[in-house]
Amino acid sequence: MRQKRELRPREEAEELIECYIRSQNLSPHDKLPSERSMCEMWDVNRSTLRTALRRLTEEGLLYSVLGSGTFVAPLKLERRLQDARSLTEAAKDAGRVLWSRVLEMELTTSDESVSKKLGCKPGHPIFYLRRLRMIDSVPFTIETCWLDHELCRGVEAHDFASESLYHVLEQAGVRLTHGRESIGITYANEEESRLLRLSEGDALFYLSGVSMDEGGRVVEAFKSVSLPDKVRFSGTLRRASKKAEGSDVK
Repeated sequence: MRQKRELRPREEAEELIECYIRSQNLSPHDKLPSERSMCEMWDVNRSTLRTALRRLTEEGLLYSVLGSGTFVAPLKLERRLQDARSLTEAAKDAGRVLWSRVLEMELTTSDESVSKKLGCKPGHPIFYLRRLRMIDSVPFTIETCWLDHELCRGVEAHDFASESLYHVLEQAGVRLTHGRESIGITYANEEESRLLRLSEGDALFYLSGVSMDEGGRVVEAFKSVSLPDKVRFSGTLRRASKKAEGSDVK
């Protein structure tokens, strides 16, 4: 019979804190007891407790306010990588309030890099949009997109500080249903650090890809940088059938 792994003091302290949050039905922004009180409650030393608190803060379960204490953090906004929903829809489903600030917006023409992503020739008319997105008034991601303007004429007349881009496209008869995307890690430059209220060089999630409509046309190329403590990405693992695995072999 396999023996249960014995927890280290820091791991045990983490479990005690998480159990306390559940048992006390604490909600986001509720305050935890003082460090001294928690040490006495669970008979752990201050160093072990602080290490556990720091680890849970890094994981996004807690946050601290200097001079005030430690609080339960709001749940991260979940983005499913296989999901073609807009960020507006994801925020609404999570019961969060999404705000936007337009940083740049213009009708222009595609350069070689954007043309390659959209599958068009350089100089093709495109609509360029760059926005700072905020959850509950807290900045958490900077989104940039390039749209094939021939597929969505008139999109430039809308106010994307208050309107959903995907909703505007659907009103114009363009429904984005699938696409390709990749995720990685990047580091905040001076502008990103200022807009997202973090230190220059801090790590960020980097997402890039293209979105297509029901007819398979590439409508949008996009990229975004997001705060790791505000958003998490999830996916569903599947093992392809043997037939599918061998489909590319000729």
